[in-house]
Amino acid sequence: MRLCIIDTGCANLASLKFACDRLGFKTSISKDLQELQRADKLFLPGVGTAQNAMNSLKKLDLLSFIKDTKKPLLGICLGMQILGLFSEELEQETLGLIEFTTKKFIEKEGFCLPHMGWNNIKSTHPLFKDLDGAYFYFVHSFCVDLNKYSIASCEYSQNFSAAVAKNNFYGVQFHPERSDEAGELLLKNFIKDIG
Repeated sequence: MRLCIIDTGCANLASLKFACDRLGFKTSISKDLQELQRADKLFLPGVGTAQNAMNSLKKLDLLSFIKDTKKPLLGICLGMQILGLFSEELEQETLGLIEFTTKKFIEKEGFCLPHMGWNNIKSTHPLFKDLDGAYFYFVHSFCVDLNKYSIASCEYSQNFSAAVAKNNFYGVQFHPERSDEAGELLLKNFIKDIG
């Protein structure tokens, strides 16, 4: 099993690699197109703004590869958000792989932004096998409304998509690499049971 983390230059690349390595899966970090094409499964992490992420992928000439790949791909945090059509953050068009728009959280009294910390999710999807109700670590100010592609939900000032899926593309809003045992189980589910 060849696993490859798409090198978007963001801060959580090494921690994601270490999490996969701890599970016994050899994982590389790469922006080399040939290496990415040889992978069996891909991870698309992201931290920062949708605009920076899209500019980085364009500069690396990886947009077409990501859009056309048939390999199972897991977008993480911002990596999930850019799987959609559009982000209201800096009015940025994104990859257009799943029909949703990323929006700013509804501001409500008693809820601080960004949403940062541990929250539980609800899901019956195979990606979340043995994880319904588990707690994961979130850091985000923008979110995706619940929609027909949502496979997990969470609540923080509003209900939102904790995870989405369409065809071979999956996305999680939280950081599995920072979510202890639940995060490791989710990564294992993706690697062993998806696709």
